[in-house]
Amino acid sequence: MTGSPANEAPLSPALADNLDELRRLLGDSDDVVVRQLDNGCALVYIDGLADSETVSRELIAPLLSLGKEERESLARAGELEAQLRSRLLAAGELHCTDSSAAAVNAVLDGGTVILADGLGEAFTAGTPGWERRAVEEPKTQTVVRGPKESFTETLRTNTSLLRRKIRSPKLRLQTLRIGRMTQTQVALAYIDGIADEGVVRELKRRLEGIDTDSILESSYIEEFIEDSPYSPLPTLANTERPDAVAAGLLEGQVAVFVDGTPFVLLGPVTFFNFLQSSEDYYQRYDIATFIRLIRYGSFVVSMLLPALYIAITTFHQEMLPTTLLISLAAQREGVPFPAFVEAMIMEVTFEVLREAGIRMPRVVGPAISIVGALVLGQAAVQAGLVSAAMVIVVSFTAISNFVIPALNVTVAARLVRFILMILAATLGLFGIVAGFMTLLIHMASLRSLGVPYLSPLAPLNLSSLKDAIVRMPWWTLKRRPQGLAHGNRRRQKDGMMPSPPGRKPGS
Repeated sequence: MTGSPANEAPLSPALADNLDELRRLLGDSDDVVVRQLDNGCALVYIDGLADSETVSRELIAPLLSLGKEERESLARAGELEAQLRSRLLAAGELHCTDSSAAAVNAVLDGGTVILADGLGEAFTAGTPGWERRAVEEPKTQTVVRGPKESFTETLRTNTSLLRRKIRSPKLRLQTLRIGRMTQTQVALAYIDGIADEGVVRELKRRLEGIDTDSILESSYIEEFIEDSPYSPLPTLANTERPDAVAAGLLEGQVAVFVDGTPFVLLGPVTFFNFLQSSEDYYQRYDIATFIRLIRYGSFVVSMLLPALYIAITTFHQEMLPTTLLISLAAQREGVPFPAFVEAMIMEVTFEVLREAGIRMPRVVGPAISIVGALVLGQAAVQAGLVSAAMVIVVSFTAISNFVIPALNVTVAARLVRFILMILAATLGLFGIVAGFMTLLIHMASLRSLGVPYLSPLAPLNLSSLKDAIVRMPWWTLKRRPQGLAHGNRRRQKDGMMPSPPGRKPGS
């Protein structure tokens, strides 16, 4: 939705009428500054959003050089607009409008509106001057090797960071406003000739169809435009790293920037994108492949390990070696709860500790989580409420969950874990297999802006598998992933494999 905070009313040639209309639309607010000059000109801006020094230096000073009689003479001759434009050229982002709604939007964006008696139009100058956070190191997606910069809460700062990564005229940015009350600026970014035009049109259609009061974070947008809103698995990625967004655009994805948040949405995505990290491409391919395999294993462990422990200790004790079975039986001898209740107590306790560590002040948050886990775990074992093996299972499950790079996938894995635990407690291994197969079928049915969620594995595309589960060397990744990129799918030319002097490549 690209609505405006006011009705589309044209401006009047009378300065007093225009000022009354703007006062009516902006309300009786103390931070709205209306500066009337003796020569029949006026400026309207919001204190705190506009830079008052820029307004004084680049707008008021040039306007004061225009006398009242000169302004009246220019108005009668129809040359007032051209004369004002030439005097205000020092102000950047100078636009002319005859709409009161556009003038109000400019003021709310931190700009300044210039009005003149006898001119039925207004000039809007970009004079933003609010406080903004500096570009810092990413907080949630850190890397050992790679860029140390992240997006901020300012839209233009974020788009400039992207422009520094992709210095191509084919990079397209389309801006629209969403939210009747917040009038949040949302920018759609893609590379012309690489991104699928159908995906761009569909995503823009979904964005323009949003009709709500407020957009305060990109998660608002995500819930309105995702393909499967009832699925626990995310179908859109989010990142605060400019290099991750640039890499996504170069593969054919489309980015959605939202003013006021450092997290940018990326789509379409596949399940394999969530288990990949930016650092995979900043180190050798063999090390990156090894780490990726660890992530996939950790993802499976984070969902299945507690359920497997419950199923084996409850229904399938014969699967354990005799020595291990005797050890577990000895540990559980004094535990008054069945394995399922024991696991639920520990899992819920860990979730409470995790949430407490996040919500507590930073000074005491880590201490609470670490001390709570150590003290509660040790005390629970000594009190005979849980077994030592269960503490190990829950701890290793939590550690495996932290290996996954995407936070929204870790949350999904936690939800699936509880469902599989219930199935394991009722049906044993058969319940785990049934639940896991149901999850795979559900994943195969998902789409992200029309792209199959499990591609390039289902449907199978061998060339795109080079950068899915494993990461092949850069010189083998000649084409962009099928399904994401359309048009120009070639990433690099042939024969890029390095070779020593005097030896042909590949020999």
